[in-house]
Amino acid sequence: MRVHLDVLAWLHVLWGVFGLLAGLSLGVLAGATIAAFLEMGGGSALTPAVWVLLISGCVLAVGGGAMVISGRALLARAPGARTALLALAVPNVFVLPFGTALALYACWVLLNDDARREFGRPVRSPLTP
Repeated sequence: MRVHLDVLAWLHVLWGVFGLLAGLSLGVLAGATIAAFLEMGGGSALTPAVWVLLISGCVLAVGGGAMVISGRALLARAPGARTALLALAVPNVFVLPFGTALALYACWVLLNDDARREFGRPVRSPLTP
């Protein structure tokens, strides 16, 4: 199970770096759009398109940063890393197809009894008829 935890951690770090890069690129695109509007002599440079780019870039950058931090915490086996990754799996389900696959893999790895033992959590008791 240690291998799966390490793979999951590195996948979260990688996915977070992609989120950070996407957020940064959307921020640069928003800045370039503002510069283009100002150069063309437009009245207001903060159009709805610029706001969408800025908000989307910020959301992706914050989400990417959270993924990197939680992935690094999982590598260090920090106490809150398991809970953080399970919480980040919820919004990842809606990011098709890679986020969904990563969320399912995170749930499979982190809800396992071996992972619970690794983080000092009590093991689920088996159902007895």
